[in-house]
Amino acid sequence: MHTTSTVRPRAAVLLLTPCALLALLLVGGCAQVPSATPHVLSSDDVIRAAQQRLTDRCLTRQGLTPPRAGQRPGTTPAARKRDERVSDALFGAGRTELSLTLPTGYSVRAHTDGCLAAAQRTLYGDQRRWFRVSTVVNNLKPEAAHRDRGLASVRAMHRDELADWRRLRAHALARSKSVLRASPNVPRPHGDG
Repeated sequence: MHTTSTVRPRAAVLLLTPCALLALLLVGGCAQVPSATPHVLSSDDVIRAAQQRLTDRCLTRQGLTPPRAGQRPGTTPAARKRDERVSDALFGAGRTELSLTLPTGYSVRAHTDGCLAAAQRTLYGDQRRWFRVSTVVNNLKPEAAHRDRGLASVRAMHRDELADWRRLRAHALARSKSVLRASPNVPRPHGDG
C-alpha cells in the first residue's frame, strides 16, 4: 500500500503499545471501503480494499474479530488482552524481521508474520522487496530535506527503487482486482467495465 506519511523516530515507534497500534489501525488502516463514487474505486482504494479483505479473512480464520473504524480499544483487562491478540495477529509479534535505516537516520521495521504481512505477500508477491522500496519511496521528501536537495534530484538517485515500486504496485493492483472480484459486496475496481 502506498502512503505518503513519513517515518517516526524509532524510539517513538517502540513506545506504542499494541492497543495504541490497534487504535491507529482503526483510524486509517481498516476503514470501510470508500464509497464517494459508487462502483468505481481509484487504484489506491482497490489495493486498500483488497488488503482489508485479506486481513479480515486472516483474522476471522484465527477466530478474531477484525477491527473497524471508530471502534474503541478495550478498557477492561480482558478487552485489552483481546485487543493485544488482534494486534499481534494483524501486525505480527516478537522480533521484527524486516528493517531499513533511511538516509535521515530513522529506522523502519516490520514483521513478516501476521495478517498484514500475509496480505502484502499475496498482493505484491514479495513482501521483503515491497517493504524496502515502499519505505524508500514513501520517504523521498524527508530525504530531500535531510540532504538539502530538491525532490527531483533525490528521485533521480532512487530511479531503480521507483521503477521497482511501480512494478510491484502494478502487480498488487492486478491481484487486488482478482481478490475483489471474488467478493460480491465490494464496489467494482476502476477500469473493469
